[in-house]
Amino acid sequence: MVRIGVIGGGQLAWMMGSAAKKLGIELVVQTPSPYDPAVAIAHETIFAPVNDAAATKVLATKCDIITFENEFVDIEALSILAEQGVCFRPPLQALVPVLDKYHQRCYLRDLGLPVPHFFDIKGIWRQDSPTENKQLTIESQELGIESENLHNYSLQSKLKFPIVLKTRRHGYDGQGTFVIQDIQTLQQKLESANNLAFLLEEFIPFERELAVIAARSVDGKVVIYPIVETQQEEQVCRRVIAPAKIPSHIQKEIENISHTLLNSLKTVGVFGIELFLSADDKVLVNEIAPRTHNSGHFSLDACETSQFEQHLRAVSGLPLGNPNLTCPCAIMINLLGYEISTDDYITKRQKIKQIPRSYVHWYGKTESRPGRKLGHVTVLLNDQNPDEAMAIARNIENIWYAN
Repeated sequence: MVRIGVIGGGQLAWMMGSAAKKLGIELVVQTPSPYDPAVAIAHETIFAPVNDAAATKVLATKCDIITFENEFVDIEALSILAEQGVCFRPPLQALVPVLDKYHQRCYLRDLGLPVPHFFDIKGIWRQDSPTENKQLTIESQELGIESENLHNYSLQSKLKFPIVLKTRRHGYDGQGTFVIQDIQTLQQKLESANNLAFLLEEFIPFERELAVIAARSVDGKVVIYPIVETQQEEQVCRRVIAPAKIPSHIQKEIENISHTLLNSLKTVGVFGIELFLSADDKVLVNEIAPRTHNSGHFSLDACETSQFEQHLRAVSGLPLGNPNLTCPCAIMINLLGYEISTDDYITKRQKIKQIPRSYVHWYGKTESRPGRKLGHVTVLLNDQNPDEAMAIARNIENIWYAN
């Protein structure tokens, strides 16, 4: 029996559980808390932070292959283990270009993929010698700036507000992303960031946000899931509609982007790719997640092979499964926390389950807080009717967020 180690024990690892059982795979999970969702489905658990490479060394003695539930890992420390023969899938060299958002954006641009205009920026506090006062100066590798005042014309001329500021590591679900309206707000963010490096990019007035899940096998085969429309509120995904209603040439372009990216990285496993679609049908790549992704949760109930089974198939060397939909359309609604509570919301969940062809997935988290992903619901539809899909979503959200 194949044993796969999973670094991270959140809901993404938890959703691998049923697929692992189906495929005859045992999961060994490295995660810090006994209350993390994946502990419930793990054959064995190592309780340690996900960036604890010493714990990962122990994990490696208990499994054949190690994969990742999230990207909050210490690549340099893991590289030592890889040199000692530990098998990571995706391989570490496929993660290196994408973990830092600025490096990721440079990699995509160098591949010739369409991305928003961007540059790196870092605010550094320096002490002025004559006055001994501290002043904020700006560094940017992209712009060739080593020490410049934010208000200098040469730098200001490159700032077109609104503009988007993103932390380069560890941002997810909108965390670490700020839409900046003016230079004063940018100054305040950089002043309070304690020398943190950022990605600064143009604000895209997109018509829709799209996403796609793609998987690559050990032998280089790539399969692509139906492209979806994602709907965000306060920079957190609220709904996913599969498939997205887009022209065939847009679909083909996104599929080509997926093939180019996964083959260039020589990755193994599932990647999530987030995209913008402008009013004039221009596609831009927003971000890459080197793992299973929220936009693919619909696949658990609406596809021949879920993204979680696909990931396990890929990393264990099994043939990839069919990613096609088993229904004309599906809508996925995230169940987000809206209060601080230890409630399990069983009454609301039971009410949602009464909706025809609905599938409720509850992650078993012990505490709710605003914006936290507690579960999701997928509803299968008989045709691709956006009005019907949104009516169902509103009904579920009215049940879930009702006082």
